Amino acid sequence: MAKNSSDSDFEIIQIDQNQYDDDSDNNNITDIDTPLRNDAFDISDDEKIQKIKYHFEKIMSILGLDLNDDSLKDSPLRVAKMYVNEMCSGLNPKNKPSVSLFSNKYDYDKMIVEKDIKFYSNCEHHFLPIIGKAHIAYISNGNVIGLSKMHRIVNYFSKRPQVQERLTVQIFNELKDVLKTEDVALIIDADHLCVASRGIKDITSSTITYEAGGKFQKDSKWAEFLSIINTKLK
Repeated sequence: MAKNSSDSDFEIIQIDQNQYDDDSDNNNITDIDTPLRNDAFDISDDEKIQKIKYHFEKIMSILGLDLNDDSLKDSPLRVAKMYVNEMCSGLNPKNKPSVSLFSNKYDYDKMIVEKDIKFYSNCEHHFLPIIGKAHIAYISNGNVIGLSKMHRIVNYFSKRPQVQERLTVQIFNELKDVLKTEDVALIIDADHLCVASRGIKDITSSTITYEAGGKFQKDSKWAEFLSIINTKLK
């Protein structure tokens, strides 16, 4: 798709899905899947919390922190619960949101756009936050999805160690599968604290990735989508 500067305020990076073909020896997963061991769910969440608590106590101790301090003594447990119940809750398939579709009885044939879906994820390289927004559009093939379900899909794939390219493809594929249509568009615009708080320490840049399927591969439809998400209506 040819884009010009008038179409968007953003410089957008398209995801080449061919780069995610599975050319490894492991035929059970593809590179689109989050890499997990086969025994990832052999122990309960409560057991994981206790193990992470134990090891995080060791990390804090190695750093020289006094775990007898009132402010620090409960931190290992807090961190363990945060990882299992919040930051990495999307690793467990049992937490995948159930989605129901509704008949498009109004025969609405324009794109449906849900923009500025806020999400929090974590860079899998440094385990530092990724904070961003997702913008979704689709054209109904006869059914529509509840608006909150799009938020839940974004959050499910965000709540795990991620790279933004994989996150984009995972959300895009899930939306196409759930909606039973190729007519889906997705843009993710995110700040990476692994860039802002360490290394280059750049607090001004953001990373933008996108996917477009079906009718959204046409320049006119893509430009319409960009126009809508860049419009301030409030």
